[in-house]
Amino acid sequence: MKNIKKSISGIALIACMMMSCGKDFIALDPVSSVSIDVLYKTDKDFIDALTATYNTMQDQYKTMYIFGDIHADDSWQEIIKNNGQSYSETFVTTSSDDLMNSTWGNYYKMIFRVNMILSRIEVADASVIVNKERYTGEAKFLRALAYFDLVRIFGNVPLVTKPLSIDEGYKMSREDVAKIYDEVIIPDLLAAEKALPAKYTGADVGRATQGAAKSLLGKVYLTRGDFVNAEAKLKEVTTMGYALLPKFNDLFDYTKDEHHSEYIFDVEYVEGISEGSNFTHAFLPNYAPLLSMYKIIGNGDEQNSPTQILMDLYEPKDQRKDITVGVKGGYYNADSVFVKLPANTSQTFTKKYIISTAISNDSRANWKVIRYADVLLMYAEALNENGKTTEALTYLNQVRTRAGLAGFTGLNKDQTRDKVILERRLELSFEGHRWFDLLRIGKAYETMKSRGMLPYMTVFPLPLSQTQLINDPSIFPQNTGYN
Repeated sequence: MKNIKKSISGIALIACMMMSCGKDFIALDPVSSVSIDVLYKTDKDFIDALTATYNTMQDQYKTMYIFGDIHADDSWQEIIKNNGQSYSETFVTTSSDDLMNSTWGNYYKMIFRVNMILSRIEVADASVIVNKERYTGEAKFLRALAYFDLVRIFGNVPLVTKPLSIDEGYKMSREDVAKIYDEVIIPDLLAAEKALPAKYTGADVGRATQGAAKSLLGKVYLTRGDFVNAEAKLKEVTTMGYALLPKFNDLFDYTKDEHHSEYIFDVEYVEGISEGSNFTHAFLPNYAPLLSMYKIIGNGDEQNSPTQILMDLYEPKDQRKDITVGVKGGYYNADSVFVKLPANTSQTFTKKYIISTAISNDSRANWKVIRYADVLLMYAEALNENGKTTEALTYLNQVRTRAGLAGFTGLNKDQTRDKVILERRLELSFEGHRWFDLLRIGKAYETMKSRGMLPYMTVFPLPLSQTQLINDPSIFPQNTGYN
């Protein structure tokens, strides 16, 4: 995280000591008890161990757009057709795809680290570990986030809540999604919201807060169709002092402080110390004059291009359109002159992650996991599903008004439901939400079958490396359709 990673040498050592296994089942084997006991002695030991867990999120969220955006209808691979992104777009991802293996490994690395922290902090002396309650809350928030992503991507997965031996790891079966929600995700977030502070100062800014835990819990309830609890929890977030920025474009101005009134939780990146993100380069055409205009060193990777379908959805006066999808076929240079893009590069791109860079794939652009506009739209959705349509429009219209558009009035429940989902597309495109929204509202297959989706493809295949390692379909079967 930008403010909590000022010293990475000790953190890197902790990360290495915490993870002794790269090839075995979900990295469950512990390091020696001597090295573990050395690590967990002081308050700083625990904060460094948590920071190592946040580090793993940096790796994982560099590819979240492949799941949340490219796998849905607002984004596509216009140029490159033989990589994991294009396979995700066209629903031909297989169990041997590197993306499946790295995703599985990253999340279980997070879970392993959290479980190790929780097992040690439980018996730690509170007079020495002065922030014991907060660290426990942070750890549980991170574990809940990891499992929430895992079940939305893979479905049933192993439920691991403590450090395991190698032998125990080989016997772990896949658990039902409902059990994982009921026994880990929801309890962890309920515990986290009680333990975490509302905000931080100084070097701790960027860590998980009470608002982040409440917001994620509201999203979890919404995902499960529990609209009553979703409404109640998201309402709490609206009373915590968050507010939309006056200008939408300021959300993506990386020269300004990103921890503003709309910020709730980001995966944060720092340039210049091998902690940067890839988004700036990944989403731009590979066209030197364009990159030069924005002072971006390196190549554009031509990924995650806006579709014409999405571009056509924006009203002419929508202030989000230019930065989200731009114009097709070119861009306006510093002199406001339209420059056509070459035919052999992507013709559309999002500007949400553009910032000058000194090194390729080393950008300070964050990944916004949850921001306040997302909360407002989720709250509107929950209110509407609970029969409070007029009230729902109030919160939906807050987002529209910020975009320079007139609010809606007089809509019925079905119309409001459609408008909320549409507004989520217009507001949150290229922030990893669309595929999971389609799943939540039950329209993934209906929307994506023209790209090749089959009915069973609401989840991705489990990594081949894991099914081969366990080699027992009775406890670790592959997802249906991917055998």
